[in-house]
Amino acid sequence: MSKQLITKFYEAFSKLDSETMVSCYHEDVVFSDPAFGTLKGKRAAAMWIMLCKNAKDFSVNFSQIESSETNGKAHWEAAYTFSKTGRNVLNKIDAEFEFKEGKISKHKDVFNLHTWAKQAMGFKGLLLGGTSFFRKKLQQQTNRMLDNFIT
Repeated sequence: MSKQLITKFYEAFSKLDSETMVSCYHEDVVFSDPAFGTLKGKRAAAMWIMLCKNAKDFSVNFSQIESSETNGKAHWEAAYTFSKTGRNVLNKIDAEFEFKEGKISKHKDVFNLHTWAKQAMGFKGLLLGGTSFFRKKLQQQTNRMLDNFIT
């Protein structure tokens, strides 16, 4: 069942179907990644809705799904145009999941932020993308963008 849930989540993402993606999440879900930091509940759901709505030239491929009753993992790659710079990005991500009551209760995406920053922002990303300063500023910007999307 858990492997099917992960597959359903990424199949929906590949179609930019945020409604189905959000239906895979437990209401008390905790999501984390290098770009947004930690998001809980409705904020985590809103992030996927925002990302699907704003996606440009987007595709996702997923593989290596493994799961048990309580946890799972997957590898996925997202290709898209970064809207702020118009640059092409191929982000390679490893995801870890925990399940509760038949839904995803924890979702952690891990990727190399420096590699992402070089692709998304070019020279500036090359210089700053590996720093904690950059991570903090990026998380402030993405969360402000999410706040504006929600209101």
